[in-house]
Amino acid sequence: MRLGVLDVGSNTVHLLVVDAHPGARPLPAYSHKAELRLAELLDEAGAISDAGVERLVATVHEALQVAEDKGVESVLPFATSAVREATNGEDVLRRVARETEVELQVLSGEDEARLTFLAARRWLGWSAGRLLVLDIGGGSLEVAYGLDEDPDVAVSLPLGAGRLTAGDLPGDPPEADDVRTLRRRVRAEIAKVVSEFSRHGTPDRVVGTSKTFRQLARIAGAARSADGLYVQRELTRKKLEEWVPRLAGMSAAERCALPGVSEGRSRQLLAGALVAEAAMDLFGVETLEICPWALREGVILRRLDHLP
Repeated sequence: MRLGVLDVGSNTVHLLVVDAHPGARPLPAYSHKAELRLAELLDEAGAISDAGVERLVATVHEALQVAEDKGVESVLPFATSAVREATNGEDVLRRVARETEVELQVLSGEDEARLTFLAARRWLGWSAGRLLVLDIGGGSLEVAYGLDEDPDVAVSLPLGAGRLTAGDLPGDPPEADDVRTLRRRVRAEIAKVVSEFSRHGTPDRVVGTSKTFRQLARIAGAARSADGLYVQRELTRKKLEEWVPRLAGMSAAERCALPGVSEGRSRQLLAGALVAEAAMDLFGVETLEICPWALREGVILRRLDHLP
């Protein structure tokens, strides 16, 4: 069957169309993205602005039209931290449902971590052993660890690259004091949960998913996305530590000129790098692998698991 996953994230609204059936690898057929950066459209009270809601409704309408044009039989719509944590989140959901007839399922942070872990496990297989999975989104950082398809521990922290950029790094390039302050805060947040994972033992493989990790790996020398899904890509902590101060001294326009960095993500790349560096350091990770599957694939796989 042809499925569409409609992901209303903190950075983008992404429709991924796949051809899939139980027991087979989902084959991507089409991808449609619109950058809304909802995490940056919150007012002082933490609500998504009226303009942001209108753009969201229009973008969902557009995605539904694309899904229809591509012959999608069923759409799996979900929303993550930007809607989940907005003070007017329930109102936003009702308006989207009223104007588009799409009822967005709001995933909890733990759900995000568990579904992303499932995707990484299926991609790497059982031979990967004990997995530690890190995912940096626009609104949150997800961390999960386990030996099976359901992780033993999964947490979500409010350390998304978009959220931190909007709230903590206003300058372009940012002020050095702002970078130091954010670095301390990020490390303190991650340090609170490290013991939950360390008691389970050392992972056999460490995986990074998400656009942030892919872009950081690319500027550190990993293969281009055009080289295909099956090329092994890695990010070392040593390389990342070399890049963080360089990114801190760049403007968004200068970061955009780096290989693999998109214009829409260039401003928040520094915040993502600070989170990635802190997570790799505090979890004792020297090298992580980049996994091309993440949350959207996890949603598809879970749906396929429950088909008759």
